[in-house]
Amino acid sequence: MDLRITTFLDWISSGKLTTQWVFQHYMEKAKHDKYNAYVRLHEEYADSHVEAFADLPLAGCPIAVKDIFLTKWYITSCSSKMLEEYVSPYSSTVFSKLEEAWWLMLGKTNMDEFAMWTSNESSYFGAVKNPRDVSRVAWGSSWWSAAAVAWDLCVAALGTDTWWSVRLPAALCGLVWLKPTYGRASRYGIQAMSSSLDQPWVITKSVDDAAILMSYLAGFDPQDATSVDKGWESSWRTLWWVKDFSQCKIWLPKQFIEWLDDRIFHQLMFVLDGLKEKWVQVEEIDLPLLAYGVPTYYIINPAEVSSNMARFDWLRFWHQAETGDFDSISDYYEQIRVEGFWSEVQRRIMVWWYVLSAWFYDAYYLKAQKVRTKMIKDMDKVFSTYDVIIWPTSPTPAWKLWSIIDDPVKNYLIDIYTVVANLTWCPAMSVPMGTVKEEWVDLPVWCQIISQRWDESVLFELGREIEGLF
Repeated sequence: MDLRITTFLDWISSGKLTTQWVFQHYMEKAKHDKYNAYVRLHEEYADSHVEAFADLPLAGCPIAVKDIFLTKWYITSCSSKMLEEYVSPYSSTVFSKLEEAWWLMLGKTNMDEFAMWTSNESSYFGAVKNPRDVSRVAWGSSWWSAAAVAWDLCVAALGTDTWWSVRLPAALCGLVWLKPTYGRASRYGIQAMSSSLDQPWVITKSVDDAAILMSYLAGFDPQDATSVDKGWESSWRTLWWVKDFSQCKIWLPKQFIEWLDDRIFHQLMFVLDGLKEKWVQVEEIDLPLLAYGVPTYYIINPAEVSSNMARFDWLRFWHQAETGDFDSISDYYEQIRVEGFWSEVQRRIMVWWYVLSAWFYDAYYLKAQKVRTKMIKDMDKVFSTYDVIIWPTSPTPAWKLWSIIDDPVKNYLIDIYTVVANLTWCPAMSVPMGTVKEEWVDLPVWCQIISQRWDESVLFELGREIEGLF
């Protein structure tokens, strides 16, 4: 049984299934998880809520929650040694909204430590295995959430997207991920990696499922200073307004084509040909500034990462030592940081010290912020003419585990197609576009569509059309 949200709701309302049976079915599957998707299950939580949720709007639909969302009285470790057994005194707003909508948490999913890295090899609880080929990486810090959904260990899963953390793994699994406009969903109660880039949402099995969740998760939150008071008024059942595709214009950036794997390029051309049959207009336009997305991101991101990591003073949180055993507080901090943080966290903290130092602040950090502002203005100009931008989510299919883990720069360059949406606060959706063959394995590939801020509706419309091509 592989349930989508729409199917689950229809079958529950018709009496074909009961919430209690569905919960037990998914909990048993999660207990036998062989891909390291879950770090802990919360059977007692589900048991205490399943009866109350059964007769309410979303009927206790079973979800998985990335280990970065705070959940009151339950461990949220960010898959790190530093927070190995940290119990939160409150819940994140997004999780609370799902509770209010009567979703049922099965457990917490694995992730890269503090969501830092790319290939899922940095979790304190061990690397995830790619369900399509266990010898390959999974990509993106939210891969474990995607794996849980792809292997039907839950119906949907909460994740966060900072640069490609969910768009890539969701598509790799043949799933859908919407990164909403920055400020559309509350970030309160999520362990921030990079405060001006992070956005939470839910990984789903279809565009329709993603649309259902919009009305539950979108909205202003006074507890989040980055939240914007722009509600989402469309019902998922009336979302599709039957757009006149003869008026829809898509922009394909020229300069990104040259970095693509040929097989992904051919799949992208197939998608564009399919959209052209709907009278969609596609134009190739050059915008060189987009090529500066990766270097801009990797200056701004480490600066924000280090600021957010500063809260872990190694006295109040889980991983600690006897301070009397050290000659100074500096010695204490040094040892706990080395023990508690994996190399990628340490690397980004060190980059922050460099780019924000008195000698290099103007040359790097200030200049990166100016480039970001220019990128936002350029994107606004693009969307004054075009409805969406389309390009792949990644330049290559999944690579072998551990093959480039010692080459951070090569890992960072995989982000080239995804960081622009986060830097400019635009919504983006990753939609599967078939598979390519490599070593007798069918590896999924995907396309990404980006729209103007607050215009998620056009992503749902086009996403549904692309979904129908495969």
